[in-house]
Amino acid sequence: MKPGQSTAERHPFLRKPNRTILTLSLPILLSLIAEPLTGLVDTAFVAQLGAEPLAALGVGTGALGSVFWLFGFLATATQTDVAQAIGRGATKTVSKLISLALVVGVIISLALYVLLFAGAKLASSLLGAEGAVLGYAAQYIQLRLLGGPAVIIVIVGFGALRGAQDMRRALWIALGINLVNIVLDPVLIFGWQFVPALGVAGAALASSVSHWLGAAWMLWELERRHGLRGEISLRDGGRLLRVGGDLVVRSGALTLFLLAATRVANQMGAEAGAAHQVIRQVWFFTALFVEAFATTAQSLVGYFYGSGQMPIARRVAISTMRWSLGAGVGLMLIMLAATPAVARAFVPLEAAFLFTLPWVIAALSQPLNALAFITDGIHWGTSDYGFLRNAMLLATGCGLLGLQLVNTDSAESFSAVWLATVGWIAMRTIWGVLRVFPGIGRSPFRAN
Repeated sequence: MKPGQSTAERHPFLRKPNRTILTLSLPILLSLIAEPLTGLVDTAFVAQLGAEPLAALGVGTGALGSVFWLFGFLATATQTDVAQAIGRGATKTVSKLISLALVVGVIISLALYVLLFAGAKLASSLLGAEGAVLGYAAQYIQLRLLGGPAVIIVIVGFGALRGAQDMRRALWIALGINLVNIVLDPVLIFGWQFVPALGVAGAALASSVSHWLGAAWMLWELERRHGLRGEISLRDGGRLLRVGGDLVVRSGALTLFLLAATRVANQMGAEAGAAHQVIRQVWFFTALFVEAFATTAQSLVGYFYGSGQMPIARRVAISTMRWSLGAGVGLMLIMLAATPAVARAFVPLEAAFLFTLPWVIAALSQPLNALAFITDGIHWGTSDYGFLRNAMLLATGCGLLGLQLVNTDSAESFSAVWLATVGWIAMRTIWGVLRVFPGIGRSPFRAN
């Protein structure tokens, strides 16, 4: 280390870029995988109670998953802000940024608690629940809402830790939350010793308790590493909400397209709907692998962008794009090789004739999808939220138009749904890459 070197000039990425990217990405991937695996465990336990409780679990998790997902803007904005602040050496600002995001998140979550607690039955009925399923689902939502503020604290904390490139600590907390959830599940669902069997309500309480324990751990870590402040600036809060507006609009457009694609597939009949569900779920799972690289890119780009070293941020973009593209190619080959096995294991016999071609289309799109994800992460790192919002709106508008052209009267047209999806992905990818190379518009990556 030479005297006078800045922290950015000593960053391990400059010496070992590939090792740094992998070291940061692997813990993120493991933490991302932990939650869906816990969801599978929840499903397995509740399935033993019968069809109605299992259906209620699906309704409850679907409703709350969408609500909590909207709070992702807090993690995204906090991660970028923390990375940039550390990059420019403003370490005292970090505690202020984290504290602000925590306060804003908890206030919003409490407001949603009041609304959703009273409207749990209405939300469940809108998702198709009725009879006993409606009662179970409403109870699940109400009890999960008890842990709502804890969920937000954890989400913000993950953004803060990842912004500080502390991926391993975020991993341990994620694993801890999910492990406690899994341990509590059988105790609260089926009962044990003096604990009564609570059924679906037990699954909700297991999640709430585990998240409150995780939130306490997270707050302790944040206080110990960065300190937390009581004073909050209304001006900074307004800026965070404006950023949140861009990210929520973007997320809403993304969700709209995915829901529309599912709707079109289901309009073609139960067979197309079943085949689409299998392909969609695998597509969501594979996205976790490239999302890990995107999160790493966000932190590294944000760090070097904050330190004013855009040539290094550009090197980060190139390196992470290569890794993400490589992961996309690997996922494509795995999906193609697994076609017969997936068809046998997950696709109903009556839907098998519709499955193969759309599955192959989805598999071939993996490299393209990887570039879409990684460029999102790169532009998050430079706080280019407005561009990402506009690109998503444009892609979704074109994608919805493509879905409108699909013939829903024929199940044989199901492949067109995934062709439209690939077109939607391709448009996001093209704009994302062009914003980096050559740097269209007011891109910070444009060479001076």
